[in-house]
Formats: sequence, C-alpha cells, structure tokens
Amino acid sequence: MESIRSFAPIAHPSAHILILGSIPSIASLEASQYYAHPRNVFWPIMGKIFNFEASSSYQVRQNALKSAGVAVWDVLQTCVRIGSLDSSIQAGSRIPNDFSTFFKHHPHIRLIAFNGSEAERYFQKTVMTKLDLNGVKFLKLPSTSPAHTIPFNEKLAAWQAIKTVKT
Repeated sequence: MESIRSFAPIAHPSAHILILGSIPSIASLEASQYYAHPRNVFWPIMGKIFNFEASSSYQVRQNALKSAGVAVWDVLQTCVRIGSLDSSIQAGSRIPNDFSTFFKHHPHIRLIAFNGSEAERYFQKTVMTKLDLNGVKFLKLPSTSPAHTIPFNEKLAAWQAIKTVKT
C-alpha cells in the first residue's frame, strides 16, 4: 500500500463557501485534478449551480468557482488507501490538512459543505475539535462519486442548498 496526498486547494482569499471531499480518487490523482473521474458528477453539478460549462478546461472551471466565492479542498492531506473508495482507507493512516492556516488565509468562509459522509465524519473528528468555527454553517451533501448511486437530479437538488444558505 502506498501513501497518497491531496492537492492544494482551489481557493481565492475572498471565498465564502468551502467544499470538502475526503481525498482524491485514483483518476483525480492521475489527472492532477479534483473530481476527474468521468462519472463523478461534481463538475456537472457545479456547472449547473454556478452557470458554467462542465466540459470547459480545468482552469476555466477552477476560475468559475473562485469567481463564485467557492473553495474546494480535501479533509485529508495524506492517507494509505488501495483503490478509490473511502472505505478502503487504512485505519490510522489519515492525516488532516492544515485547516488552521487555511482559515487564516480565507477568513470569509461561512459555509462548509461536505461532499459525502467520510469528509464530514473525519472533519468533525479531527478538525472541529481544534478550531473555533463560530459563525460557520455546515452542510453534509450526497457524494458526487459514481459509487454513490442516487440519481443525478437528486444530487443536484441537494447540492442547490449551497446557493440558498445565507453566507
């Protein structure tokens, strides 16, 4: 088993929404892009919510999110995992990202949206206990991963809530 690392965040200092996944999939690691698996619906959902083409270049998609005040990152900095499923992360190998520094550089975050249960569970377990996040709202959303098999329209409807939460 080999250790995997997350990417730097997609973020502008003025971001007010932070979307957190757990750690990149194999397809994302190979492409060096967040949510690169062709059946992951993260980019189609973001495109619908923030009015950009999901098929645009990665740079255009990143810029669209930054312009909308959305940051993207992962809870985990590193872990040991075989495959892409969060359930395959080796116990005791999870190391969280440096959220203390992140929030110092992104002081306007008012909503943290979790892309799936693992991201929320581990953030609450390891990060929430170390930071003062008064005034920040939390929202657990259905995973955009193809492993989470609810229909696209249901995922999209749930994810629309990131636009309606008052930040």
